[in-house]
Amino acid sequence: MDVIYAAEKRTIAELLENHVHESVKPEDINVTENPSETGSFYIGWRLRQYVLSPAGEIEATRARLEPTRPRH
Repeated sequence: MDVIYAAEKRTIAELLENHVHESVKPEDINVTENPSETGSFYIGWRLRQYVLSPAGEIEATRARLEPTRPRH
């Protein structure tokens, strides 16, 4: 298990590249901390969103639809 200790865009781009089996440039990704889990990061690439776990695993996130409230 590879543990990620810092958010280096180059390293995160390499991990994402291995996950999606496509070339990923560090300047093409947007990385932000995941406040729900220490050492976890959100990754934005193209129109997709991913989550990087502290263990170095990447998963695609799923869009969540918020329930709409009736208008009065």
